[in-house]
Amino acid sequence: MTTAFRAVLAFALLAGFYVLVGLVLGAAVFFDVLLFVDFHARGVQVAIVLTLAAGALVRALVMVGRLGGGEQPGVAVGREHEPVLWQTVEELARRVGTAPPDEIRLVAEVNAAVSEETRFLGLRAVRRRMFVGLPLLQTLTVDEARAVLGHELGHYSGAHTRLGAPVYRGRVSLVATVRSLDDHPFIRRLFTLYATLYLRVSQAVSRRQELEADAMAVSIAGRRAMAAALRKIEAAALGWDVYASSYLSMAGLGGARPASVFGGFHALMSDPGRQTEISRQAAEPREVSPYDSHPSVEERLAAIERLPEPPLTPDPRSALALLRDPDVAVQAVEQAMWTPEALATLRPVPWEELVAEGMFHGRNEEALHDLAVAGGRVMGTDLPYLDAAFEAIARGRQAELEARLRELGWNPSETLLAGVLGQALEGVLVRLGQARWTLSWSGPARLLFGDGEEVALDAYAAQIAATPSAVAGLRRWLGNLGMRPDFVPLQAPAGPAPGPVPGQAGGPVASPA
Repeated sequence: MTTAFRAVLAFALLAGFYVLVGLVLGAAVFFDVLLFVDFHARGVQVAIVLTLAAGALVRALVMVGRLGGGEQPGVAVGREHEPVLWQTVEELARRVGTAPPDEIRLVAEVNAAVSEETRFLGLRAVRRRMFVGLPLLQTLTVDEARAVLGHELGHYSGAHTRLGAPVYRGRVSLVATVRSLDDHPFIRRLFTLYATLYLRVSQAVSRRQELEADAMAVSIAGRRAMAAALRKIEAAALGWDVYASSYLSMAGLGGARPASVFGGFHALMSDPGRQTEISRQAAEPREVSPYDSHPSVEERLAAIERLPEPPLTPDPRSALALLRDPDVAVQAVEQAMWTPEALATLRPVPWEELVAEGMFHGRNEEALHDLAVAGGRVMGTDLPYLDAAFEAIARGRQAELEARLRELGWNPSETLLAGVLGQALEGVLVRLGQARWTLSWSGPARLLFGDGEEVALDAYAAQIAATPSAVAGLRRWLGNLGMRPDFVPLQAPAGPAPGPVPGQAGGPVASPA
């Protein structure tokens, strides 16, 4: 089945979707009118079901119709800002036989993409945009970047983006419609079956378009550059996922944010241990689904190897050479990643400091505060002394202490008290200046004493929680380190961070993974 035929079929199915919606609406109107003409009790049930379903369909389509382009991500760069990048894109556009984009935006993604605003179901193009990820430019050579940009411009050349707009909107409409019909199982099943067929056809079109765009990229930059770009993008995307979820997610904890977002990503991707882990993940087999929008990397690489190799002059420089001043570009994109509130309230700090503070606020602060509060409630003290929790354990009142911790939101478990106690003791060591959370780009952050020895308190905390007589030794140890019996962790755990990186989690994390 050719791409053109699949595309025509996708449009036909999209039209059929709206016809199906019209049939449901028409049936609802028909039975409503029929009730006024010839009332039947059974007809009331049918009319109510169809009317409610029709209302849900209309509401879903109205909501989808209100979805606009919204604010575009990243930073727009004109020809006067980035002349080399623009010259490269315009030259590649001529090579693939298409017009260049109207706008180029640098974004904080391991990706390059094109979009096209269209009217009249994609028959008329209004504005073209190209998105170029700064982490991508950090990763690729100039040759590889040319291959990727040529691939994206190949979508323009084949009118893929114009086709993609209505096809994508059709997918959004179908998904929204199915979700809106939870209370109407029969009609929901009908639309689910239709959506399944539509997705299989439209995603097959998308996969074929990717292979066509790959062929154009190879004609520009060669097989080696395109294949290397695909492998590097896969690895960089895996690295960015780790970086975003386990490192950038600390932004906001302790009122701080990283002073260098892309510098941190470069450090992670340059770490030998992390490189080994990412290589292992990239080598793992991936499940292939008929609903995938892209062919597998293996399929794309195999198709690339079958293409002819054009004559080329290699350019192995870093793709950052396409930018007039990479440092200026990095600073601009990093500024765009944060909300105005975050820029105004979060201190930019080095990664070492961010991890030290983020780990304390994410792992230790809540445990330290809540254990003291729970101990105060059990022992009836005026202030939440941490020693009150120790006293509750010493008197064998662990069950009461755990009950108070559950009241404070901790999940019940067999190791609840030991776990909270261990994290709280870590927090005490940090507050006393005896230990510090230490950054590692290879894996989890480690809590180290001043002499470099790693803090390991899990077994000791479990012993204290189970053995009231061991509390005396705990008090002596902490006293020798400088903790007074009237120590009160006054500060409550910090609330949600004001405006973390868009799209990233803002809550505490256990440790960088």
